[in-house]
Amino acid sequence: MLRSDAPRIDPKRRQGLDYKKKQFAQPSFKQLEYPFRLNFYQIPPTAEITLEQFEQWAIDRLRILAELEACSFRNKSYQETTSHLEPLLKKFLPLSANSSAAAGTVDQRLRDERQKDHYSHFILRLAFSGTEDLRRRFSRVETMLFKLRFQQDDGRERRAFVESLNFDWEIVSDEEKRSLGEQLIAATPAVRRLEEESWFKVHWTRVPELVEHRSVLLHKGKAYVPMREQTSMILTEFTNRLDKALELTSRALPRLDEDDRLTPILNHLSKSFATPDSTYTSDSDSPLPGAAIHAGSIDPLSNHFPLCMRNLHQTLRKNNHLKHFGRLQYTLFLKGLGLTLEDCILFWRQSFKLINDDTYNKEYRYNVRHAYGDVGGDANRRGRGYAPYSCQKILTEHPPGPGEAHGCPYRHFSVDNLTNLLVSTGISDREVLRGVKEDVEKKRFHIACNRVFEHAHKGEIRKAKEEFGWGSAELDTIVHPNQYFKRSYLLKNLGKGEVRMEE
Repeated sequence: MLRSDAPRIDPKRRQGLDYKKKQFAQPSFKQLEYPFRLNFYQIPPTAEITLEQFEQWAIDRLRILAELEACSFRNKSYQETTSHLEPLLKKFLPLSANSSAAAGTVDQRLRDERQKDHYSHFILRLAFSGTEDLRRRFSRVETMLFKLRFQQDDGRERRAFVESLNFDWEIVSDEEKRSLGEQLIAATPAVRRLEEESWFKVHWTRVPELVEHRSVLLHKGKAYVPMREQTSMILTEFTNRLDKALELTSRALPRLDEDDRLTPILNHLSKSFATPDSTYTSDSDSPLPGAAIHAGSIDPLSNHFPLCMRNLHQTLRKNNHLKHFGRLQYTLFLKGLGLTLEDCILFWRQSFKLINDDTYNKEYRYNVRHAYGDVGGDANRRGRGYAPYSCQKILTEHPPGPGEAHGCPYRHFSVDNLTNLLVSTGISDREVLRGVKEDVEKKRFHIACNRVFEHAHKGEIRKAKEEFGWGSAELDTIVHPNQYFKRSYLLKNLGKGEVRMEE
């Protein structure tokens, strides 16, 4: 019989347990070594980094993952994906082999590169483990990145890395190989003699891709995998371990809610996975070289606008008015083009033809000045007003209501209205329209926008690559309306005097 009045021991007062000393003790972590270029990301990082590094490293990795996903959505081949990502990887996430070091050993440069790769993976793992959809997408693109690196790795280093993983693979003995000889040869393409290949066996559930393509022999629940299919085995193992780790990370996420330093950064990163965020800085005093940007040139320049801004411009010309969020989105876009404050005020005054000067000055002029940082609080003036909206911000904030024209047409329009708008801008190719419809249905809005851009500029893009040496860095995925305009203007004016691609 239990005694309800028995004294209970406070767990914090148990002998030999000093709760507060354990809670606030200064941790001493060992600096991790990185003997290999590749990483299965099994051990969490433990050393200290700054908040700036925490955010910037994650953003750099996110740019690479976004480009990988974009290449996959566009059905690019392995060679096209590799050539597209090579300059971006060198710029944002370099990861060199041991053989690239002077002495052939891991030096400080390699340690720094591998530390950034290690930490950025775990930071994004925190950011993208919140929902099933984010976990699935993150696992998919991380596996794609690992596959790309694995196939490009130095052969000797790759073998050493695989051996360090200590996989539970059972090598098929010569005796068993002879007993199953005919079946092994029949199940393994391009193998005519047993001496040409070696096999190892694992449970068939560990190689579902090979089983699906009937590339292995199944015998008593075991899959007999040829050594040449080792890559598929390793990728499957990488994905399985990452999926389990993401599930465990999602359970630990509530503990981060009290950390007001990391939570906003992680929330921002998770939102950026829909469309990678991009900050666009533009100085009104230094407009696009060769472009005459003033109040009277906006109409002809609108041919270079992305669909969201083109819709705002057409609505403004049709109705001689835009509602608040439409005016704000369009004003900041014009500011990003390099339109001066005075010209922007003049542009809006000329566009609002149905009101008099007094009404315009009282109700609209101040908002334009505030967006440019000419008025408002000290912080607004010091920061020179608001930054032009990125695709991510347009997609995720202030969805349009009745009578409003702002937002992203690929997300906020019905398929029929979107098709009509595209046709009105000169996009009538059935294959392009069908691809845009598929992208929109799968919520790949920025891919749909890039698809339209590539179709509208296909001749100029080919010329830029062949004659002007443009590469992946100049033609990466567009994630900002002002980036769309700048690239469109440069492509349409290739080789014309002052117009040039800036570094």
